[in-house]
Amino acid sequence: MASTGNSDTPSTRPDDDDGNGQPSAWDLLGGEPVVRRITDRFYDLMDADPDFFGIRKLHPDDLSGSREKLFLFLCGWLGGPQYYIEKHGHPMLRARHLPYAIATPERDQWLVCMGRAMLDSGVEDALMERLLQAFFTTADWMRNREG
Repeated sequence: MASTGNSDTPSTRPDDDDGNGQPSAWDLLGGEPVVRRITDRFYDLMDADPDFFGIRKLHPDDLSGSREKLFLFLCGWLGGPQYYIEKHGHPMLRARHLPYAIATPERDQWLVCMGRAMLDSGVEDALMERLLQAFFTTADWMRNREG
């Protein structure tokens, strides 16, 4: 796993393309079309499934901005183009999430929702497991409340 080099973000990403000739998660997924499909499925599930009410209520009624920001972020985080940084600057994930009450239930809902989105989007099992491990590190880092 590659280090992001910033104390505001967790130390792992799924991007293994660190010059050793191994393909990045971005490449293994298939780039933008698949990242878009995962992102859209994630928000569709979150918006419709009551199992994800805890994280849905943290978002605005209109999910289009959240949907786009996650897509832009995931592109770079997975080893692809750094669209989020180009448009919004450094992600500062933890700082940007501090206003929202995120505890273990919200972390877990986010992870289950993302896992279902990847499954529904046809991500192969080994890659999905690798990504879920990296997502766990990031999602756990976002917790800012007890429980």
